[in-house]
Amino acid sequence: MRQRVLALFFPHLATDRTARRLWGASWRLAGRPDHPPLLCSGRRDSAIRLTALDEVAAVLGLRCGQGLAEARAMHPTIDVVEEDPLADKALLEATADWCDRYTPLVAIDGSDGLFLDITGCTHLFGGEQALLDDILFRLLQMGFKVQGAISASPGLSWAACRFREGGVIAEGAAEEVLGSLPVASLRIDDQTVAALKKLGLKEVGDLLSVPRAPLARRFGGHVLLRLDQALEREEEPISPRRPVAYLSVERRLPEAIQAEDDILGLTARIAASLRPNLEARGAGGRVFELVLFRVDGRVFRVIAGASRPLRDPQKIANLFTERLKAVHDELDAGFGFELLRLNVLHHDSFEEAQGDLVGVSRDGAQLADLIDRVSARLGKGVLRGFQFRESHIPERAVVAKPAISLNSDVKDRRAPAAMTRVERPLRLLPRPELMEAFAATVPDGPPSRFRWRRVLHDVARAEGPERISPEWWLDDAASEERDYFRLEIASGHRFWVYRKGHYQPNYQPTWYMHGMFA
Repeated sequence: MRQRVLALFFPHLATDRTARRLWGASWRLAGRPDHPPLLCSGRRDSAIRLTALDEVAAVLGLRCGQGLAEARAMHPTIDVVEEDPLADKALLEATADWCDRYTPLVAIDGSDGLFLDITGCTHLFGGEQALLDDILFRLLQMGFKVQGAISASPGLSWAACRFREGGVIAEGAAEEVLGSLPVASLRIDDQTVAALKKLGLKEVGDLLSVPRAPLARRFGGHVLLRLDQALEREEEPISPRRPVAYLSVERRLPEAIQAEDDILGLTARIAASLRPNLEARGAGGRVFELVLFRVDGRVFRVIAGASRPLRDPQKIANLFTERLKAVHDELDAGFGFELLRLNVLHHDSFEEAQGDLVGVSRDGAQLADLIDRVSARLGKGVLRGFQFRESHIPERAVVAKPAISLNSDVKDRRAPAAMTRVERPLRLLPRPELMEAFAATVPDGPPSRFRWRRVLHDVARAEGPERISPEWWLDDAASEERDYFRLEIASGHRFWVYRKGHYQPNYQPTWYMHGMFA
């Protein structure tokens, strides 16, 4: 199947944002109010210049880059607002989120355009022309001036929506469409465009009649690359702004829904559609994303994770029950949601478990369900578990991680053999703390007393030493060996301390507190 790309161009994005704020999102359908021309200004080259203008300002002869003082002298009634590139970028990203209803492969093109890879999905909307008409009309309802074109390459679609009326371009018509367009339609820099014009090469058709080798020597290979991409001779992939889901199911609603119970009920029903596909792949979902498309164009994304692979629709819906409770204040249903989509962002192999005579599985499902509910409601960092590593250094041997992200395989939770042969403290300090040791027997004996956190303790019993050498493949040559001791004081408290380095003439090793046994 040949690639088909839809390019969208927003020529007045900045002023449309201001107009939506002043007159509402549907201002284009209601008609433009009797208002002076809208313009945006910003500092360029130590001067205040025009950075964006609406259709009315363009008709009056104003242009981007013109000085603000000159524009006010020509038309004193213009309405000028300060530019806000961050707000424009946020609006374009929100529009890209809205375009996910057509395809998950959406990429941002500069500061005023979008690319949509619609390969294989146009039949869902009645064909390419019907899809293009639908998206242009919906964006018009949302208050945007937009132009769109569909072709077999991003470069051709980009040129057609910016330098002609757009529309659907059939395969094989690239030369006919590009021939009369200016060379700037090839997405090359202004300096190269100016140099080409000096040679009389003003249109793309002029480049087609010029030998390629001299053109490449004079202007570089990027001109020919852009030309070949626009002519569908070279492939140009689109990098989507969001990762493509492993599996995805959606439900378009004839009537918008608002209630949370309706959302959860529909989530369970569309989750049932995921199960056959997951079973066919021998997988289960670990991270799910519920995407809610509101009727006014706003998109909400709710992500929920599981501590083990899931296929059961009700358990998947239960994850979002807790998540919706956590984000209840942020989820504004407005006039309702018209489209729900459930994505599987991450998956893992699913192992079937045999239940007992009453159908209850003994593989830790209850603990996993508890971890999922608590993590979905309060955040994945609330419950933490421990993952063992193959290392003799104590602070490297165990790593605390969110419980929901730990592998559910029991074998991964076993301690390394090096740790099971020796006793380790119940509590390990985040980092060893310096302490003072007194009357330590030389060269390898434990101290008879020590001071830690300004408290002096007498040692009643001691065990050790246990020598742990630095890992030569991780540590530098200056790292020293550690001699660990288990010390018990008169009150019964037991500590785990170590001596760093060895006794040498004119050198006293340092002692550190690393953990407590009880």
